[in-house]
Amino acid sequence: MILLWMARNPWLREHLPRLGFVRRAVHRFMPGEDADSAFGAAAGLAANGQGILFTRLGENLAVLAEADEVAAHYRALLDREGSLPRRPELSVKPTQLGLDIDAEACFRHLDGLAGLAGGAGTWLWLDMEGSTYVDATLDLYERLRAAHPNVGICLQAYLKRTPRDLWRLLPLAPAVRLVKGAYDEPATIAYRRRAEVDAAYQALALVLAEAARDGRARCALGTHDSGLIERIASFADAAGVSRGSLEVHMLYGIRARELVRLQAAGFPAFTLIAYGSFWYPWYMRRLAERPANVLFALRQILP
Repeated sequence: MILLWMARNPWLREHLPRLGFVRRAVHRFMPGEDADSAFGAAAGLAANGQGILFTRLGENLAVLAEADEVAAHYRALLDREGSLPRRPELSVKPTQLGLDIDAEACFRHLDGLAGLAGGAGTWLWLDMEGSTYVDATLDLYERLRAAHPNVGICLQAYLKRTPRDLWRLLPLAPAVRLVKGAYDEPATIAYRRRAEVDAAYQALALVLAEAARDGRARCALGTHDSGLIERIASFADAAGVSRGSLEVHMLYGIRARELVRLQAAGFPAFTLIAYGSFWYPWYMRRLAERPANVLFALRQILP
Protein backbone atom coordinates (compact mmCIF):
# COMPACT_ATOMS: atom_id res chain seq x y z
CA MET A 1 0.00 0.00 0.00
CA ILE A 2 1.24 3.46 -0.91
CA LEU A 3 0.76 4.86 2.61
CA LEU A 4 3.02 2.21 4.11
CA TRP A 5 5.61 2.93 1.42
CA MET A 6 5.35 6.62 2.33
CA ALA A 7 5.96 5.73 5.98
CA ARG A 8 9.31 4.14 5.04
CA ASN A 9 10.48 6.71 2.49
CA PRO A 10 13.38 8.78 3.94
CA TRP A 11 12.77 11.84 1.76
CA LEU A 12 9.09 12.02 2.62
CA ARG A 13 9.87 11.38 6.28
CA GLU A 14 12.12 14.42 6.27
CA HIS A 15 9.95 16.83 4.25
CA LEU A 16 6.25 16.05 4.80
CA PRO A 17 6.23 16.83 8.55
CA ARG A 18 7.20 20.41 7.71
CA LEU A 19 3.94 21.02 5.83
CA GLY A 20 1.27 22.89 7.75
CA PHE A 21 -1.69 20.81 6.61
CA VAL A 22 0.10 17.60 7.61
CA ARG A 23 0.77 18.97 11.08
CA ARG A 24 -2.87 20.07 11.39
CA ALA A 25 -4.13 16.63 10.37
CA VAL A 26 -1.94 14.75 12.83
CA HIS A 27 -3.54 16.54 15.78
CA ARG A 28 -6.54 14.29 15.35
CA PHE A 29 -4.42 11.39 16.54
CA MET A 30 -2.05 13.04 19.02
CA PRO A 31 -2.63 16.06 21.26
CA GLY A 32 0.90 17.45 21.00
CA GLU A 33 4.58 16.65 21.06
CA ASP A 34 5.32 16.76 24.80
CA ALA A 35 4.23 15.00 27.98
CA ASP A 36 2.26 18.01 29.22
CA SER A 37 0.04 17.77 26.13
CA ALA A 38 -0.47 14.06 26.74
CA PHE A 39 -1.44 14.57 30.39
CA GLY A 40 -3.78 17.37 29.41
CA ALA A 41 -5.58 15.16 26.91
CA ALA A 42 -5.73 12.29 29.41
CA ALA A 43 -7.37 14.26 32.22
CA GLY A 44 -10.93 14.29 30.89
CA LEU A 45 -10.80 10.71 29.66
CA ALA A 46 -9.48 9.43 32.97
CA ALA A 47 -12.10 11.42 34.89
CA ASN A 48 -14.72 9.46 32.95
CA GLY A 49 -13.23 6.15 34.05
CA GLN A 50 -11.01 5.28 31.12
CA GLY A 51 -7.57 3.80 31.58
CA ILE A 52 -4.71 5.68 29.93
CA LEU A 53 -1.63 4.43 28.11
CA PHE A 54 1.16 6.77 27.07
CA THR A 55 3.66 6.17 24.30
CA ARG A 56 6.38 8.57 23.21
CA LEU A 57 6.83 8.17 19.49
CA GLY A 58 10.14 7.04 18.03
CA GLU A 59 11.80 3.87 16.77
CA ASN A 60 15.01 2.38 15.34
CA LEU A 61 17.47 4.59 17.19
CA ALA A 62 21.02 4.57 15.88
CA VAL A 63 22.82 5.98 18.95
CA LEU A 64 22.60 4.24 22.31
CA ALA A 65 22.75 7.54 24.21
CA GLU A 66 19.38 8.39 22.67
CA ALA A 67 17.94 5.25 24.25
CA ASP A 68 19.26 6.41 27.61
CA GLU A 69 17.36 9.67 27.14
CA VAL A 70 14.15 7.84 26.22
CA ALA A 71 14.41 5.66 29.32
CA ALA A 72 14.99 8.75 31.45
CA HIS A 73 11.89 10.34 29.93
CA TYR A 74 9.73 7.35 30.86
CA ARG A 75 11.19 7.26 34.36
CA ALA A 76 10.20 10.91 34.75
CA LEU A 77 6.65 10.05 33.65
CA LEU A 78 6.43 7.39 36.35
CA ASP A 79 7.76 9.86 38.94
CA ARG A 80 5.33 12.58 37.91
CA GLU A 81 2.87 13.61 40.58
CA GLY A 82 -0.46 11.96 39.97
CA SER A 83 -2.81 14.40 38.31
CA LEU A 84 -4.87 11.46 37.02
CA PRO A 85 -7.18 9.20 39.06
CA ARG A 86 -4.82 6.28 38.44
CA ARG A 87 -1.33 5.97 37.08
CA PRO A 88 -1.11 5.80 33.30
CA GLU A 89 0.37 2.68 31.76
CA LEU A 90 3.38 2.93 29.44
CA SER A 91 3.71 1.36 25.99
CA VAL A 92 7.23 1.36 24.56
CA LYS A 93 8.99 0.22 21.39
CA PRO A 94 12.11 -1.90 22.06
CA THR A 95 13.98 -0.29 19.15
CA GLN A 96 13.45 3.09 20.84
CA LEU A 97 15.35 1.69 23.81
CA GLY A 98 18.29 0.41 21.80
CA LEU A 99 17.30 -3.06 20.58
CA ASP A 100 19.00 -2.54 17.19
CA ILE A 101 22.25 -1.49 18.89
CA ASP A 102 22.61 -3.47 22.12
CA ALA A 103 19.95 -5.99 23.11
CA GLU A 104 21.26 -6.27 26.68
CA ALA A 105 21.18 -2.50 27.16
CA CYS A 106 17.61 -2.53 25.86
CA PHE A 107 16.69 -5.25 28.36
CA ARG A 108 18.26 -3.31 31.23
CA HIS A 109 16.20 -0.24 30.35
CA LEU A 110 13.02 -2.30 30.14
CA ASP A 111 13.80 -4.17 33.36
CA GLY A 112 14.30 -0.89 35.20
CA LEU A 113 11.12 0.63 33.82
CA ALA A 114 9.09 -2.49 34.65
CA GLY A 115 10.33 -2.35 38.23
CA LEU A 116 9.47 1.33 38.58
CA ALA A 117 6.07 0.79 36.98
CA GLY A 118 5.36 -2.04 39.40
CA GLY A 119 6.33 0.14 42.34
CA ALA A 120 3.93 2.81 41.05
CA GLY A 121 1.14 0.27 40.69
CA THR A 122 0.97 0.37 36.91
CA TRP A 123 2.02 -1.54 33.79
CA LEU A 124 4.69 -1.53 31.10
CA TRP A 125 3.77 -2.80 27.62
CA LEU A 126 6.11 -3.83 24.81
CA ASP A 127 4.89 -2.69 21.42
CA MET A 128 5.41 -5.13 18.56
CA GLU A 129 7.23 -3.71 15.56
CA GLY A 130 7.89 -5.22 12.13
CA SER A 131 8.12 -8.98 11.64
CA THR A 132 11.93 -9.02 11.86
CA TYR A 133 11.64 -7.98 15.52
CA VAL A 134 9.09 -10.55 16.69
CA ASP A 135 11.54 -13.15 18.01
CA ALA A 136 13.69 -10.58 19.82
CA THR A 137 10.60 -8.93 21.36
CA LEU A 138 9.19 -12.25 22.53
CA ASP A 139 12.55 -13.08 24.11
CA LEU A 140 12.58 -9.74 25.92
CA TYR A 141 9.05 -10.30 27.16
CA GLU A 142 9.76 -13.76 28.51
CA ARG A 143 12.78 -12.47 30.44
CA LEU A 144 10.82 -9.52 31.83
CA ARG A 145 7.76 -11.60 32.73
CA ALA A 146 9.93 -13.93 34.81
CA ALA A 147 10.63 -11.05 37.18
CA HIS A 148 7.70 -8.67 36.71
CA PRO A 149 3.98 -9.57 36.70
CA ASN A 150 3.08 -6.09 35.40
CA VAL A 151 4.39 -6.35 31.84
CA GLY A 152 2.38 -6.82 28.67
CA ILE A 153 3.12 -7.41 25.01
CA CYS A 154 1.44 -6.59 21.72
CA LEU A 155 0.76 -9.36 19.19
CA GLN A 156 -0.27 -8.79 15.56
CA ALA A 157 -3.09 -10.96 14.23
CA TYR A 158 -2.16 -10.65 10.55
CA LEU A 159 1.14 -12.47 11.00
CA LYS A 160 0.64 -16.15 10.24
CA ARG A 161 3.02 -17.11 13.04
CA THR A 162 1.03 -15.39 15.81
CA PRO A 163 -1.08 -18.40 16.95
CA ARG A 164 2.17 -20.21 17.69
CA ASP A 165 3.52 -17.16 19.51
CA LEU A 166 0.38 -16.85 21.65
CA TRP A 167 0.53 -20.50 22.68
CA ARG A 168 4.20 -19.99 23.54
CA LEU A 169 3.28 -17.15 25.91
CA LEU A 170 0.16 -18.57 27.56
CA PRO A 171 2.07 -20.57 30.22
CA LEU A 172 3.42 -17.22 31.48
CA ALA A 173 -0.08 -15.88 32.28
CA PRO A 174 0.66 -12.99 29.92
CA ALA A 175 -0.95 -9.64 29.32
CA VAL A 176 -1.56 -9.39 25.57
CA ARG A 177 -2.82 -6.48 23.51
CA LEU A 178 -4.01 -8.00 20.25
CA VAL A 179 -3.91 -5.73 17.19
CA LYS A 180 -4.53 -6.42 13.52
CA GLY A 181 -1.11 -5.16 12.36
CA ALA A 182 0.01 -2.04 10.49
CA TYR A 183 3.35 -2.86 8.87
CA ASP A 184 3.77 -3.71 5.20
CA GLU A 185 4.48 -7.44 5.40
CA PRO A 186 4.66 -9.89 2.47
CA ALA A 187 1.87 -12.37 1.80
CA THR A 188 4.24 -15.24 2.57
CA ILE A 189 4.16 -14.36 6.27
CA ALA A 190 1.06 -12.17 6.72
CA TYR A 191 -2.59 -12.18 5.75
CA ARG A 192 -3.32 -9.31 3.36
CA ARG A 193 -7.10 -9.52 2.89
CA ARG A 194 -9.34 -7.95 5.51
CA ALA A 195 -11.53 -11.03 5.86
CA GLU A 196 -8.49 -13.19 6.56
CA VAL A 197 -7.11 -10.74 9.11
CA ASP A 198 -10.47 -10.48 10.87
CA ALA A 199 -10.82 -14.26 11.03
CA ALA A 200 -7.31 -14.62 12.45
CA TYR A 201 -7.98 -11.86 14.97
CA GLN A 202 -11.22 -13.43 16.16
CA ALA A 203 -9.67 -16.87 16.62
CA LEU A 204 -6.76 -15.46 18.60
CA ALA A 205 -9.00 -13.24 20.70
CA LEU A 206 -11.18 -16.15 21.75
CA VAL A 207 -8.16 -18.17 22.90
CA LEU A 208 -6.95 -15.16 24.85
CA ALA A 209 -10.43 -14.46 26.25
CA GLU A 210 -10.78 -17.98 27.61
CA ALA A 211 -7.38 -17.66 29.27
CA ALA A 212 -8.54 -14.37 30.81
CA ARG A 213 -11.70 -16.06 32.06
CA ASP A 214 -9.55 -18.59 33.93
CA GLY A 215 -7.20 -15.94 35.35
CA ARG A 216 -4.37 -17.01 33.03
CA ALA A 217 -4.08 -13.84 30.98
CA ARG A 218 -4.97 -10.19 30.65
CA CYS A 219 -6.86 -9.72 27.40
CA ALA A 220 -6.78 -6.38 25.56
CA LEU A 221 -8.49 -5.96 22.19
CA GLY A 222 -6.47 -3.29 20.43
CA THR A 223 -8.78 -2.46 17.54
CA HIS A 224 -11.20 0.24 16.40
CA ASP A 225 -13.40 -2.37 14.70
CA SER A 226 -16.37 -2.37 17.07
CA GLY A 227 -18.27 -4.90 14.95
CA LEU A 228 -15.42 -7.36 15.40
CA ILE A 229 -15.33 -6.61 19.14
CA GLU A 230 -19.05 -7.35 19.43
CA ARG A 231 -18.69 -10.65 17.54
CA ILE A 232 -15.84 -11.69 19.82
CA ALA A 233 -17.88 -10.73 22.88
CA SER A 234 -20.83 -12.79 21.64
CA PHE A 235 -18.72 -15.92 21.21
CA ALA A 236 -16.89 -15.22 24.47
CA ASP A 237 -20.17 -14.88 26.35
CA ALA A 238 -21.15 -18.35 25.17
CA ALA A 239 -17.88 -19.61 26.67
CA GLY A 240 -18.59 -17.93 30.00
CA VAL A 241 -16.27 -14.96 29.49
CA SER A 242 -17.59 -11.71 30.93
CA ARG A 243 -17.23 -8.43 29.11
CA GLY A 244 -15.28 -7.21 32.11
CA SER A 245 -12.49 -9.58 31.03
CA LEU A 246 -12.27 -8.04 27.54
CA GLU A 247 -10.44 -4.74 27.65
CA VAL A 248 -10.74 -2.47 24.62
CA HIS A 249 -7.72 -0.31 23.75
CA MET A 250 -8.17 2.45 21.16
CA LEU A 251 -5.96 5.28 19.98
CA TYR A 252 -6.63 8.84 21.02
CA GLY A 253 -8.84 10.63 18.53
CA ILE A 254 -10.11 7.54 16.70
CA ARG A 255 -13.68 6.40 17.36
CA ALA A 256 -13.73 8.06 20.77
CA ARG A 257 -17.54 7.97 20.99
CA GLU A 258 -17.53 4.30 20.13
CA LEU A 259 -15.07 3.61 22.94
CA VAL A 260 -17.39 5.42 25.35
CA ARG A 261 -20.29 3.29 24.12
CA LEU A 262 -18.32 0.08 24.61
CA GLN A 263 -17.28 1.23 28.07
CA ALA A 264 -20.95 1.77 28.96
CA ALA A 265 -21.68 -1.74 27.65
CA GLY A 266 -19.28 -3.23 30.19
CA PHE A 267 -15.91 -3.37 28.44
CA PRO A 268 -12.98 -1.85 30.38
CA ALA A 269 -11.88 1.02 28.13
CA PHE A 270 -8.37 2.38 27.57
CA THR A 271 -7.13 5.21 25.38
CA LEU A 272 -3.56 5.06 24.09
CA ILE A 273 -2.18 8.59 23.78
CA ALA A 274 0.83 9.00 21.51
CA TYR A 275 2.99 12.11 21.53
CA GLY A 276 6.44 13.26 20.47
CA SER A 277 8.23 14.82 17.54
CA PHE A 278 8.99 11.58 15.66
CA TRP A 279 5.41 11.02 14.60
CA TYR A 280 5.58 10.74 10.81
CA PRO A 281 5.91 6.93 10.23
CA TRP A 282 3.46 6.22 13.03
CA TYR A 283 0.94 8.65 11.55
CA MET A 284 1.19 7.16 8.05
CA ARG A 285 0.52 3.69 9.45
CA ARG A 286 -2.58 5.04 11.21
CA LEU A 287 -3.85 6.41 7.90
CA ALA A 288 -3.24 3.05 6.24
CA GLU A 289 -5.27 1.19 8.86
CA ARG A 290 -8.62 2.81 8.07
CA PRO A 291 -9.92 4.66 4.97
CA ALA A 292 -11.87 7.13 7.12
CA ASN A 293 -8.56 8.35 8.53
CA VAL A 294 -7.35 9.17 5.01
CA LEU A 295 -10.52 11.14 4.23
CA PHE A 296 -10.04 13.17 7.39
CA ALA A 297 -6.44 13.94 6.47
CA LEU A 298 -7.40 15.00 2.95
CA ARG A 299 -9.95 17.46 4.33
CA GLN A 300 -7.13 19.25 6.12
CA ILE A 301 -5.76 20.33 2.72
CA LEU A 302 -8.87 22.35 1.98
CA PRO A 303 -9.21 25.95 3.19
